[in-house]
Amino acid sequence: MNAFMNWVETKMMPPMARIAEQRHLRAIRDGIIATLPLIIVGSFFLIIANPPVESWAKAIAPYKPKIVIPYYLSLGMMALYASFAMGRNLAKSYGLDGIIGGLLTTATFIMAFIPVNLDDKLPKGEGLGMLLPINYMGGKGLFIAILAMILAVETLRLMKRIGATIKMPESVPASVSRSFEALVPAAVIVLIMWIIRVWLEIDIPEVLKMIFKPLGIFAGNTFLGALIPVLFIMLLWSTGIHGDAVVGTFFHPIWLTLLDENAAALAAGKEMPNMIVEPFFQWFVFIGGSGTTISLVFFLLFSKSQYLKQVGRLSIIPGIFNINEPVSFGVPMVMNPIMFIPFILTPIACTITTYIAYSLDLVNRIALLPPWTLPAPIGAFLATGGDWRAIVLLLINIVLAGLIYYPFFKAYEKKMVEEESKGDAASE
Repeated sequence: MNAFMNWVETKMMPPMARIAEQRHLRAIRDGIIATLPLIIVGSFFLIIANPPVESWAKAIAPYKPKIVIPYYLSLGMMALYASFAMGRNLAKSYGLDGIIGGLLTTATFIMAFIPVNLDDKLPKGEGLGMLLPINYMGGKGLFIAILAMILAVETLRLMKRIGATIKMPESVPASVSRSFEALVPAAVIVLIMWIIRVWLEIDIPEVLKMIFKPLGIFAGNTFLGALIPVLFIMLLWSTGIHGDAVVGTFFHPIWLTLLDENAAALAAGKEMPNMIVEPFFQWFVFIGGSGTTISLVFFLLFSKSQYLKQVGRLSIIPGIFNINEPVSFGVPMVMNPIMFIPFILTPIACTITTYIAYSLDLVNRIALLPPWTLPAPIGAFLATGGDWRAIVLLLINIVLAGLIYYPFFKAYEKKMVEEESKGDAASE
């Protein structure tokens, strides 16, 4: 282990650290971190609205529509908030006005979606006008926000470089002058998005779904049927795309169908035919959330980096209930070259061990779908009909995840501690 950790620190860390400092990646990372307060607050409201105990869920059901409103307006719109922060950071890295860069990025992001007019569907006089759908304002739309940042800020930079801006006299206040400088870039950006989204009718989320639709042919009870979805889900998450929302769209219906077949077989007293079902991934692969980050959260709690330790403290409770946005966007795992390898490798390793265990019939097959917010040991125990071996498999996967994450965590921790030390020295 020491030799491997030394290899990570001396051979892998330097080039990964240089990649991490690339201006676009840094703007994305810092922009996402800026939304962390809203992500954490929204996560707690999501836990309250989805209690893991059935009796609690029934008691809270009448109030759930009101409880989830803060979630929808915080974590549920994280990509919208992040778009401004990312645009601001990238613009500042070029020496441009950060506020203008943020505003243009947010406008570009919003224009990727066409408002819905509900007036025709409601009685006369009760119309709500044009409504902007928020389906992709959260994590699902993060990749679109990244594209919006690149388009908006690079257009702003290009227009300024070629002199295609309106220059005001020196007597005009700087804030007013900067606004007029952004007038031409804003017109260009709005025109581009108007053509793409309105006239060409290019639906960016649907384009992403079409790209990954062929992956659906791998779904099923095979080893590749388990491994390939996990690989692509994590590759997408690493680049800021909500992997489960894109890839899972094609696999979830198949996994749930296979689960129904198991449930029918169990009810009929027959042997359950399917291994690869929805809870296979929920309880044994994505423990604590996508990336199997529950082990990492425990490392964060005892980190030498004050920032990482604070992220761990704020992530532990959501992580226990399988909500890992605080750690994914707080560390962050997204667009982080240093944590890229364990973030992808850990779920793959857990998929392999779980598939082997089920292939050898070491654990009962799954026929039940417990609430996803249950702590993992309880969820795995219930999903397998009360098989204690499911808890053993789960713990093995958590330990395996810890072994994979640890050397990369220590390398990243060392980098963060050095940055914090430099910051303290600069303050003094």
